[in-house]
Amino acid sequence: MRIKLALICGVAALAGAGSPAAANDVRDAVTQDMPELMDLYRDLHANPELSFQEVETAAKLAKRARDLGFEVTEGVGKTGVVAVMRNGDGPVVMLRADMDGLPLVEKTGLPFASKRTAVPASGVETGVMHACGHDTHMTAWIGTAQVLAESKDQWQGTLVMILQPAEEIGEGALAMLEDGLYERFPKPDYVLGFHDAAQFPAGMIGYSPGYALANVDSVDITVPGIGGHGAYPHTTKDPVVLASAIVMKLQTLVSRESSPLDPAVVTVGSFRAGYKHNIISDEAKLQLTVRSYSDESRQLLLDGITRIVKGEAIAAGMPDEKMPTVTVQVPYTPSTYNTPEFTEEVMAGLKSRFGDDRVMQVPSVMGGEDFGQFYRADPENVESLIFWVGGVPADDFAKAQAGEMELPSLHSPFWAPDAEKVIATASEAMIAATLDIMAPQTGG
Repeated sequence: MRIKLALICGVAALAGAGSPAAANDVRDAVTQDMPELMDLYRDLHANPELSFQEVETAAKLAKRARDLGFEVTEGVGKTGVVAVMRNGDGPVVMLRADMDGLPLVEKTGLPFASKRTAVPASGVETGVMHACGHDTHMTAWIGTAQVLAESKDQWQGTLVMILQPAEEIGEGALAMLEDGLYERFPKPDYVLGFHDAAQFPAGMIGYSPGYALANVDSVDITVPGIGGHGAYPHTTKDPVVLASAIVMKLQTLVSRESSPLDPAVVTVGSFRAGYKHNIISDEAKLQLTVRSYSDESRQLLLDGITRIVKGEAIAAGMPDEKMPTVTVQVPYTPSTYNTPEFTEEVMAGLKSRFGDDRVMQVPSVMGGEDFGQFYRADPENVESLIFWVGGVPADDFAKAQAGEMELPSLHSPFWAPDAEKVIATASEAMIAATLDIMAPQTGG
């Protein structure tokens, strides 16, 4: 089923008198809600929770959804929330926001900066911060829910709104699916989400048809050696030399085995071996991040890593019992695919609403987002789109363009988006897109 492009702006069918979702009343309704939404944003920002620890956050937002008339189920995929509103026959649309913060000590200097601490999987207590903007995602989720709940005469079908845990560790979407998201609740025809962006000016909407974000694999390589005195290397099998050869050879996977038209990344992020100047270690450890878009490209890279590691070990004369091991961590984060026709249809509506200068196609990125799991769970029947909403304050963006400052990235302890513009833009865009998809069908 393809969306009916009945643009909210200027469509008589959506222009019911007094309805907060009619025509430009969508923007007016969001504007009216902004003071309350900003209070919620500041509360969420000051009280972040780590992956699969989002207990307070989930309960707080579940109550708001329940008060709006949604059927709410908590504890889906550990700490996830599913809110359902049924409104007659029509498509099933799922809107997603992620909840978790990051293990960072906040350095923004905001008056409502997080002072929270928590213990992540590493077991070491740390500060916690919404350094990826999930607080803006959740606030816009509530902003969208409020307007849609008040505008049921303007849409038809079933609205499924989910709050997903543990996006930052790439496990939350899969956890919700494995807990029966598509079996216990109405299965979506369309899945929509957004992410704030630290590279675009506040209020800009960016989109990428097709692959938008990458497969993300974490790979551990353990290289055994035969240790000994640094003065007598001929009596050893030096794992540092072997691991170094592996690192250099890995670069050919992208430069000589991958198609130049199929982006790929193999980065060795950690190389650990030895403890002293004059001791040849008996082990080296490498940690890799591997990025790709297609499943075929992913498999080529992972198979190539295993082949290179074994081949270099054989070339170094390592005995069979000392062969290196390659471990690909599971689960991995799959690439995010925006179904092209659906993406272009939604963005055509948003361009009419916001203007071509605010809605632009942008290059895909090699970052990861487990939003892609919702499409992969049923690619034959689910249309999917995640888009960007710029968050860089106008003054900062102008200074960066002039070379006067470096912008903080997502995951930086200094990331402080123009939250009001992100929330207002994202709420309006999500409402408008949902109303286009769920526009009541007329006869004829």
